[in-house]
Parts: sequence; structure tokens; C-alpha cells
Amino acid sequence: MRKLILGLAITLDGYIEGPNGEYDWCFTDQDYGLNEFFERIDAMFIGRKSYVVNQQYSENNNCQGIPGMPALTEYIFSTSLSSVKEGAVLVSENSLARARQIKNQSGKDIWLFGGASLYEAMMKEGLVDELWLSVHPILLGSGKRLFHEQDRRSYLTLLESKTYETGLVSLRYKVENRII
Repeated sequence: MRKLILGLAITLDGYIEGPNGEYDWCFTDQDYGLNEFFERIDAMFIGRKSYVVNQQYSENNNCQGIPGMPALTEYIFSTSLSSVKEGAVLVSENSLARARQIKNQSGKDIWLFGGASLYEAMMKEGLVDELWLSVHPILLGSGKRLFHEQDRRSYLTLLESKTYETGLVSLRYKVENRII
């Protein structure tokens, strides 16, 4: 079975974006493990808001997405979109069952790119296998938090950690998906 990996940048105080949706605090001076990560994946799960932001970024940068990112099958989870870009797959009904079905298909791992509500639903359903967090040494003080109140504990096992000279710490955890 393919792994679903939530991989994203986060501030030390737990924010994934600033109060105005900004992510200008993310380090871009080196790849911080992205190229190695890109070798592991061939698909991406993305929510509507993140998809729209990603499309705007691409349009403003000569149709260039994330530098070094390979061609991925993009699954856009949305009940309000009626169409998505060519080559992408819109998942608008039975999203959690469809995510489970996609995970059971052959292929490389899947990047759970965003957003927070999609992550919460998939985490609650036990679909997330790994967390790969790039913890940036900054305290934003406000914005959108990654972690919100949950109805159960999630146990994690550290798989890897790497500290960069910039102070960024990359943490990779296995989600144990056990209920206690």
C-alpha cells in the first residue's frame, strides 16, 4: 500500500501560514530534502484552497510550479469546484473512501500537500501514514495552525531528523494510527 505523507513547512509555534495567508517566511535558499522526497512520490492530494493558491502561483510564474517537482497525478478534493486543470483528478464525492482507494492502487507514495481541513479529515480517518515537517525557526504569533483540537491522541515514531545550518529542523514521523 502506498503511504500518504503530510509534508509541509511549519513555524516553531505551529503555523502553516501567516494571518493573511502568507508563506514568505519559508526558507527557499536550498532544497531542504525536497528533491529526495520528490523521488518517493508520484501523486498529490490537495484541497480546494491550496489548489487555487497553487494555480495562482503557477500563473504568476510562467506556469512553473514548485522548483524540481516532478510531474505528479494531482487529486483535488473539493465539493465546490466543478472542474480542474487538465491532467488533474477532481474528487468531489466520498472523498475519504476515494482516498483509501487511491492509496491501495500501485505506485509511489502520495504527498498530502494541503490544506488543513483535508489533513484533519484524513488524519482523523487514519489515512495519514507519515508527517514530514520542516520546522522553521520563526514565531509568527498568528495565522493558520496545522494542529487543532482532536478527539483522540495520535502517537508518532520518529523516523528521521535533520538540522540545517539555517536552524530549520526537518522531522519525519510515522503515524501509529492506534486508538487508545
